[in-house]
Amino acid sequence: MGRLGCARDNQPYVVPIHFDFNDTYIYGFTTLGQKIEWMRSNPLVCLEVDEEISNQQWTSIIIFGRYEELPDTPEHLAARTHAYSFLQKRAMWWEPAYISAEHRDQPHSLIPIFYRIHIDKMTGHRATPDATPAVTTAVQAPTVKR
Repeated sequence: MGRLGCARDNQPYVVPIHFDFNDTYIYGFTTLGQKIEWMRSNPLVCLEVDEEISNQQWTSIIIFGRYEELPDTPEHLAARTHAYSFLQKRAMWWEPAYISAEHRDQPHSLIPIFYRIHIDKMTGHRATPDATPAVTTAVQAPTVKR
């Protein structure tokens, strides 16, 4: 699980999402709602992911990228299949998108939307335990070339 950040009209919006990834893309699935509407209007997004093993051992990563919808069309078939193959490995990966009742009275809002985020840049921090008090170190992942 991660926290997706997007913005529209100078207003930020952060929402938890389930996702999967490879070296180039983050893959997600949802139904029509605020995050899709906002990402369609401004595709620049970020994703924050963290892992906390203890107070002295944790990692936090921020991924900057661009939203891309994967419509059910022949030209996006390979990308949708790829996204589906990643996401189906996770138990109940589809459930959060269907639980939201915000648009339940609009049948078109329950149509599945597959998307991916092209990873442009990653950065983060990590704390690791040692004999002295916890040390926080910066983690800089390489920038992915477009």
